[in-house]
Amino acid sequence: MDLPSFLWLWRIAAWSMGFVIAAYGILAATGSAIAYWRRHHQPYPGWLRSLHVLTGLTVIILVLLLLTIGVVGTLGEYGHLGQSIHLFMGLGVVLLTLASAWSARQISLNRPWARSLHIILNGSLGLMLLGVGWSGWHVVQKYLP
Repeated sequence: MDLPSFLWLWRIAAWSMGFVIAAYGILAATGSAIAYWRRHHQPYPGWLRSLHVLTGLTVIILVLLLLTIGVVGTLGEYGHLGQSIHLFMGLGVVLLTLASAWSARQISLNRPWARSLHIILNGSLGLMLLGVGWSGWHVVQKYLP
């Protein structure tokens, strides 16, 4: 397929990645605030947890959208997957995002080990987002004039 006909798809991917990074920052801020209040045995506003959960759900949707765009765009351009490290970094982001959501669910089920796992997964997710952003930038550079 001709890549310029996919320009709208790449724009959606770029905006989605930007929103994922912004949402990750919101998740870090709201999660840190919840942890602070929990550590100091103070109640936190109910909207804070709701914002954290809603933002997390948004990240899941956007990451799955990015996976779909990546697979469709790569198959459309090359006819097969596996041309760059970007695919593997992207799959890592998807797996860490889903694992983080699963660990968050375990927290709500009062499993004591889940909170530390959730934090570790989210730290790893932040590093993997940096990697996928870096590798994605290199992929995009091949197509710019």
